[in-house]
Amino acid sequence: MNDTDRAHAELIAVAEGWAAAIVANDADGIAGFMADEWVMVSESGVSPKADFLSVVASGELTHSAMDRVGPARIRVHGDTALFTARVTNTAHYQGQRFDADEWTTDVFVRRSGRWECVLTQITPAAPAAPERGV
Repeated sequence: MNDTDRAHAELIAVAEGWAAAIVANDADGIAGFMADEWVMVSESGVSPKADFLSVVASGELTHSAMDRVGPARIRVHGDTALFTARVTNTAHYQGQRFDADEWTTDVFVRRSGRWECVLTQITPAAPAAPERGV
C-alpha cells in the first residue's frame, strides 16, 4: 500500500469512528477526533469546539443516525487532508427532530502520527430535481 492509499484508508477510518462517536452521543469520544482549534462553519455561522461539545454533553443535541452517502473525495497535501462527502443524519436538538442531508468538508492535519480535524464546513445538499416526462 502506498502512502496515498494508506492516508485515504486512515482518513476513512477516522471519519467512520467520528460518526460512530456522534451517534453514540459521546462528547469525550467526539472530542478525540477534533483539534483544540476545531470550528464548524454552517449557515448559522462559526461554532467553536467547546460550544458543540457542551450541547452534546448536556444532552440538548443528540444524533441517532450519521451516514455517508457514496464515496468520499479525499485529497492529501502532505500533513493536511481535505475530506468531502455527502452525509445524511438525524439529530434531536432540545427535543425537536432534524433530518439533514449535507455536504461536509473536513480539514484534517496529521499531528504526532494521527489525523485531527481542524475545521468542518457544512453545506445543505440541494433537493433532487423532479423528473421530467418525455
